Amino acid sequence: QVQLVESGGGSVQAGGSLRLSCTPSGYTINNAFYSMAWFRQAPGREREGLAAVDLVDWQTLYADSVKDRFIISRHNTNVILYLEMSNLKPDDTAMYYCAAAQSRLIRTGIRPSDYKYWGQGTQVTVSS
Repeated sequence: QVQLVESGGGSVQAGGSLRLSCTPSGYTINNAFYSMAWFRQAPGREREGLAAVDLVDWQTLYADSVKDRFIISRHNTNVILYLEMSNLKPDDTAMYYCAAAQSRLIRTGIRPSDYKYWGQGTQVTVSS
């Protein structure tokens, strides 16, 4: 059974940094998933796509709201996916989710409805 487990969330002050991790099990990134992405959802708001990666050619796509501040990356030797976040702002406060799909999706954007597998989320809180 496929599982995605996020970790690395926490509370930071504005301007700080965090690195989120997403560890899949049941599949390996290189063999079964073709796309992975990070999303977030704040209370009362829709789930927002932040960053996505094509696991075949490692093309990446970022939302304008996080471009130049967030970087999607992976561990060199295993299947962990990261979201490195810097210059965090109070508006970045949300639950952050990792998602995966067995299709190549990056050319269609970062849409929650395209992703089949989801983690439970990790909370990020940024104080001013």
